[in-house]
Amino acid sequence: MLNTILQDAQEGAELLADGESAKKTLSIIELISSGGTAGMIIMALLFVLLIVAIYIYFERLFAIKAASQVDANFMNQIKDHVSNGKVDAAQMLCAQQNSPVSRLIGKGISRIGKPLEDINTAIENAGRLEIYGLEKNVSVLATISGAAPMIGFLGTVIGMILSIFEIANSGGSIDIKTLADGLYTAMTTTVGGLIVGIIAYVSYNHLVVKTDKVVYQMEANSLEFLDHLNEPT
Repeated sequence: MLNTILQDAQEGAELLADGESAKKTLSIIELISSGGTAGMIIMALLFVLLIVAIYIYFERLFAIKAASQVDANFMNQIKDHVSNGKVDAAQMLCAQQNSPVSRLIGKGISRIGKPLEDINTAIENAGRLEIYGLEKNVSVLATISGAAPMIGFLGTVIGMILSIFEIANSGGSIDIKTLADGLYTAMTTTVGGLIVGIIAYVSYNHLVVKTDKVVYQMEANSLEFLDHLNEPT
């Protein structure tokens, strides 16, 4: 009697352990595939958006980082060349630097001899072009950050519709497996959309902050150059 009870308890424990291990073996791929065709299509679309967002982020991050690197002695050399009338040497120095700041200063140097207002206008126009180049494709990140959660919610709606459809056509006997497919679609696409949206949103704001720093750097150096031209000789 006691041996039978102990054996039954052992078998129950083994079944419970097997059940727990089965629950732990549910992988992300199995979770996505359990969402049905609609869920897999939406998750594939979200994955593509994630790859695009990551590519744009790192491509822009490296570009902005390169644009922010300016020699600390650059402006001093420019002012020395301009003060000594060596305009060609100053333009050559700007060409060697090849950064947004050097291109702005080079545009201003090419207008030396004209009214200060014309020089300022030329620098401002060149600055707009440089900012446009720095912000290239960054707006795509903002679009992804807003579109990805909505795509995920679309999967939620589709999953709930599938579940309700199965309940309505069950004839009183609900198939839990079929019903679970719709719920998997609803939940996995929602989580996927939010994850992609959060990554894109954080990436976008980080690039905006980095871009603003370069813009402030260009403005500061441009004002320093204009102030030097405005100094009495």
